[in-house]
Amino acid sequence: MSQTLIGRRAALSITAGTLATPAIFRHARAASRTLKLGFISPRTGPIAAFGEADDFVIGALNKQLAEGIEIKGVRYPVQIIQRDSQSNPNRAAEVAGQLIRADKVDILLASSTSDTTNPVSDQAEVNGVPCITTDTPWEAWFFGRKGDPKVGFDWTYHFFWGEADAAAALTGMWDSVPTNKKVGVLWSNDPDGVALGDPEHGLSGLYRKAGYEVVDLRMFPLMSGDFTAQISDLKKAGVDILNGVFIPPDFATFWTQAAQQGFRPKVATILKALLFPSAVEALGDRGAGLSSEVWWSPSHPFKSSLTGQTAAQYAAAWTAASKKEWTQPLGFKHALVEVAIDALKRSASVGSPEAIRDAIKTTNMQTLVGKVDWKSGPMPNISTTPLVGGQWTPGKQFKYDLLVANNKPAPFIPVAKPFEIIKYG
Repeated sequence: MSQTLIGRRAALSITAGTLATPAIFRHARAASRTLKLGFISPRTGPIAAFGEADDFVIGALNKQLAEGIEIKGVRYPVQIIQRDSQSNPNRAAEVAGQLIRADKVDILLASSTSDTTNPVSDQAEVNGVPCITTDTPWEAWFFGRKGDPKVGFDWTYHFFWGEADAAAALTGMWDSVPTNKKVGVLWSNDPDGVALGDPEHGLSGLYRKAGYEVVDLRMFPLMSGDFTAQISDLKKAGVDILNGVFIPPDFATFWTQAAQQGFRPKVATILKALLFPSAVEALGDRGAGLSSEVWWSPSHPFKSSLTGQTAAQYAAAWTAASKKEWTQPLGFKHALVEVAIDALKRSASVGSPEAIRDAIKTTNMQTLVGKVDWKSGPMPNISTTPLVGGQWTPGKQFKYDLLVANNKPAPFIPVAKPFEIIKYG
């Protein structure tokens, strides 16, 4: 063999070796398409407090994702398209349809009560678009959409806590203080109230199993202006514990009228309405001692899969940017995008809705709000997240602090203070 031929073969070998350099030594190719996430939540209307932190969450994520995400050696730009549900189910369905048909999103994301999550999920299911939702008790999402436990849904997936978690967290607080174990309950006439207030399958039945007598005053219409009759009935029944589901404006009305009529329960644990610092501050001095469910707080021992921030660091970043106290939806809004990005990275084909859907289905990851894993849920398409009980206490930097007061369902979340009965001035 001639030296010339050997030299030519050697040169070809070197060239081939250069072209075959492993991916770790090469830059990812730029994709020709952008991956789009449609993000729907209430920014205006009576439940706008759920969307208060949206701009902070999405703004920080846009910076984090500014260089896109790498999938199988290709780097894809990511666009998060925000839409306001206006606290209206019809509007939520309308903007979901726009995101599907006009914006052609790859994944729909929705949060903040069943008024948003359910109509968005229904649109996704009908149109065959992958969808992830949160911030709604899972029974209100699953059964509120006529879910069949034997079948589940094809395109829609949800992570949050459920009734059993709430009952354990709330009765854990109540058990720790002396009361007559009489609970008066009222339920807002919306999907959350209907689900949690179901006489047989809702919270009332779980309270009875825990040894409490329940005085159930049933549903009241949203934006009620007069709770005189309900307050009178609660006083006659002699309840020591007030409970139920309210939106913030309705509970503010109720609590003002309760003061006027001399109704002073030892315990007032209200779901939904007492989640937000702004809502409790609006009650003035009568906010102290009120209690609520706590789905996320700075003391939750989790960190973001995208940024590495702990819950405490993430809450502190919000306060530094907004000059406001942390709020519970912060963690779950961030986790929605965490789960979506994880699914896209694992998808067999980012151009295939079915492939993205299948990646969502097999999610098993740690997020800023805890583990999300749809294989181990109580129902198909459901992954539960931990819940504890908390109480609003006069604060140092802000008027009130929401402190974890009972961790019965999730002992790995530390208790900050023992639960106490309300001290009226």
